[in-house]
Formats: sequence, C-alpha cells, structure tokens
Amino acid sequence: MPRAIWSGSISFGLINIPVKLFSAVTERTVRFNQIDTRNMSRVRTRKVNAEDGSDVPADVIARGYEVSKGRYVIVTEDELASLQPRATHTIDLEEFVDLSSIDPMYFDGAYWVAPDDRAAKPYALLVEAMEKAGKVAVARFVMRAKQYVAVMRPRDGRLVLSMMVYEDEINPATDIDEFDQLDSVEVSERELTMAEQLIESLSAEFVPGSFRDSYRDELLDLIAAKDAGEERVLAVAEGPAEDEVIDLMAALEASVAAAREARGRHPSTADDNPVPVEDAAPEESPAEEPAPSKPAATRRSA
Repeated sequence: MPRAIWSGSISFGLINIPVKLFSAVTERTVRFNQIDTRNMSRVRTRKVNAEDGSDVPADVIARGYEVSKGRYVIVTEDELASLQPRATHTIDLEEFVDLSSIDPMYFDGAYWVAPDDRAAKPYALLVEAMEKAGKVAVARFVMRAKQYVAVMRPRDGRLVLSMMVYEDEINPATDIDEFDQLDSVEVSERELTMAEQLIESLSAEFVPGSFRDSYRDELLDLIAAKDAGEERVLAVAEGPAEDEVIDLMAALEASVAAAREARGRHPSTADDNPVPVEDAAPEESPAEEPAPSKPAATRRSA
C-alpha cells in the first residue's frame, strides 16, 4: 500500500482542498553493496579526519561551506532552521498556463495528488475545470523544509504534480564550447529532405510500455543465474571505431530504406505504395552550385 509523503491542501482562490502526495515514479535501479570477498561481509563507510585519519564522532561534525581553498564557514543547525521556508502545508496555485509553454527541461520528478477524506467533490470540480480550460497550474509549496515550484495538471481524472527546477539551476548551452562548431555547419536541401523522410518513416504513436530498461533486465537475469550457480560466458561488445568516417547521404538513404522495410513488415503500418529511395530525394540539378564542403562526419561510440 503506497504511503503519502506529504499532506496538506490545494489553495485555489478561496477554496482549500485537502490532499495527499504519493510518489508517481519508482526508480528501478539495481543497487549493489560493497562486499569484502575474503569473508563476504559488508564494507562500512567510516567518517575520518582528512589530516590525521582518526575516527570523527558524530557530535563534533558540523556543516561547513568552503569559501576559498581550505577555508570554511560553519553554519549551525539553528541558523539553517531560521532560514528554512515556513511550512504552510498548502499548494498555492498561482497561475494557469498552457502546458506547451513550459519547456520539459524544467520538469524533475512527479507525484500523484490524491484527495483526502471528504474532499472528493471540490477535487473533482478542479480536475474537470482544468480539463475543460485546457490549462495547467503553476504552484508553490514547501516539503521537507524546502520550497518548490511545480506544475499541477489533470491526467485521466486525477491530478499530477510535476516538480520543476528553477531557472538558475539550468546550465546554459552557451557554456558548452562544443556547440560553437554548429555556427559554421551548412546542410544541403537534399540532406534535409532525406533526414525529413527518415523522421517520417520512424514516426509513431508513443506507447510508454514498449520501452524497457534492457540493461536492468539483463543485469537482474545475470544475478539470478549466478545465484542459481550458473556460469555465463561474457560477450565483449564491440562498438564502432572512434575515427570511422561515414558518408552522410549514404547513411541517410540506407536508414530510410531500412525504416521503410521494417515499417512494411508491420501489418498495421504497411505502406501499400512505398516510394523508392532513389525517387524520394532527386539529385540536385547540375546547373545548381555545388553544396559547400563540410568536415567529414565521424561516428562516436556511446
């Protein structure tokens, strides 16, 4: 039975709707412990002094912020408590906006917002009103001594609260030097046409259940096999060479052909009259100026 991680109320104008938050996502990672293989015991982490290596008791450990190399400012628990936002136990809906106006980059975790006892009627009213308006609510609330900004939206008759990061927490693209090379890149019309056809060939209705973490599945399978005493022969995955040069147009044409062939084998997406690859993107007229030369593309391994 899921347990609520927060309880309070939605503040909507003069209306308060008692609600509880439940985690909408459970991270399915495989976690390991460090083991001493000599006797198969857990390895514990010790807190030691960085200078003399001695054990440090908990009652002398404090929070320190490094203001310069090796120079720290100690902040006490009482000082931290005095700065913490006041826990109001309300989710204040400050404005209603179009979901499409929010960049998904801002989203960070999701929670189900469930009505508390005797709050079903106002809860259902808010959900239906938001659905008809086609809007989502930008909200502020405090949880675990931290103030959050979030988006609350209706989903299948329920409310979902999607946590958001603040603007100054997003690393700007201008800080990444590798993006500078894009300023000198030119794409020909023929390359663009083939890329658009590849996108069209791979277009589909998104079905979340069709995607699984294959690494986690294989890892759990390996753990189960080893626990049962089985021995596995490890296959070494060989990736493409770092400096392998590819012909961009040839790769696009081959990709479009492969995507259409795969789509044609699927009964629900078969194309009765597939367009031949050579007809899909006609050669450029000889009278046109040749496309500017570009640096050779390289394939990088993941």
